[in-house]
This record gives sequence, C-alpha cells and structure tokens, in this order.
Amino acid sequence: MTREIMIAPSILAADFARLGEEIAAIDTAGADWIHCDVMDGHFVPNISFGADVIKAIRPTTKKIFDVHLMIAPVDPYLEAFAKAGADVITIHAEAGAHLDRSLQAIRALGKKAGVSLCPATHESAIEYVLDRIDLVLVMTVNPGFGGQSFLESQLEKIERIKAMIGDRPIRLEVDGGVTRDNAAAVAAAGADTLVAGSAVFRGKGVAEYAANIEAIRMAAETGRITKLQDISTQPLRVSEAGRSR
Repeated sequence: MTREIMIAPSILAADFARLGEEIAAIDTAGADWIHCDVMDGHFVPNISFGADVIKAIRPTTKKIFDVHLMIAPVDPYLEAFAKAGADVITIHAEAGAHLDRSLQAIRALGKKAGVSLCPATHESAIEYVLDRIDLVLVMTVNPGFGGQSFLESQLEKIERIKAMIGDRPIRLEVDGGVTRDNAAAVAAAGADTLVAGSAVFRGKGVAEYAANIEAIRMAAETGRITKLQDISTQPLRVSEAGRSR
C-alpha cells in the first residue's frame, strides 16, 4: 500500500523559550504532524518534557500530535498523555515486558498505537503485534539526544519491516538524523512518515522552515518514485517449473 509522505518535525529541536510560536510556525510552514519526543532520563540518557507541556502546547495547532514515549515503565503514564492531547502514542518494544497489553491500553484510550524499535532491536519484536498497531517507528539513531547522525545500517531493517506490514494500514515512520540528503533513501526503503528535527528547525521563521520541510518532502517523493521505477524495469523472473518446455 502506497501512502502519502508525511513530514513530522520534532519539537525537540525547537527553541523551547518560544515553543508555542515554533509550533505555530511549522504548522504554517507545512508540517503534517507534530512529533513530540518524551524522554525520562531512565530509559534514555536525557530528559525532555512531559504530559503537562504537551497539554500546554496542544491549543497551538490542530495538526496530529505524534507522541513518542522514550520512557520506562510506560503503562502508568499512557492515560496522562492521552488526556494531554496525543493523537498517536508510540512506545518502545524494549520498554516493558508486556507490549501487547500496553498497545491494547493505548487503543482503549481512543488513541492510535505505535511501536518503536531501537537500532539494535530486531524487527521480529513486532511480528506478533502487527494487528494491534497503527504505526511502526524505526529509530535511525540511538534514542536519547537530538542532532545525531543517521545510521545507514537501518535502511535494510526499514525494507524488511515494510515487507512485514504488507497491505496492513500501518504507517512506517523513521526518526533520527533524517535530512534532505538521506530522505530519498529512507523513502525508497519504504518509509512514509519522516521525523526531522535539526533539519527542519535550521534557520528561523516560517519561510526557512517551509523551505526545509519542502526539501525533505521532495527528496522523499523522488526516492519513492525512483524505487518504483526501478521495480517496474526489473526483468520478470520465471521459475524453472514455470518455463515452457
């Protein structure tokens, strides 16, 4: 299933002294989703913000709040983030012993459920919950800090997860070091939702943010088209059993 490319700027890279203004700016600049990276200083080696901040900034935009919880344990906090205004709640497969139960809890709160995988986690971790999720988030850096370099080793994982998803209505999101320079490769691998922090918030104001978002989007769309063209020009493979004799 081919889905529209979505660009989800991560507010972790925004100016926190002007957070409401920054969100309004990327909304006007063409962001599709607003990506909120929540870190607890325990599951990952950093602390960002919590449900109260998300509640405070929720009125600044009507765009989807894509909330990525890099916290453990996660279950005790799901309701708070749902009430704060999250539309999609993504949890880590590594953050708890009962992933299926956590995903059921998110959906019971009326929210879309996502699962994120760290770079060292095999995609088989989500095999038995594919029918419980709306989104898979592949981390292309080790979670915990913004501004890290993209791990190209994750491109093959993205391709394998895309094949696992098949025709299911699941978005495939990538987060970590995404820029206009690698967005084509990310989309060609199968991702349809790209998180970008530093690459979007480079510069100041709506005009520069809009140019950054559009550059990432165009690169991703070009990568997807090129991939489809490559597939369409590949010669058909005929098995020995299927050859005419």
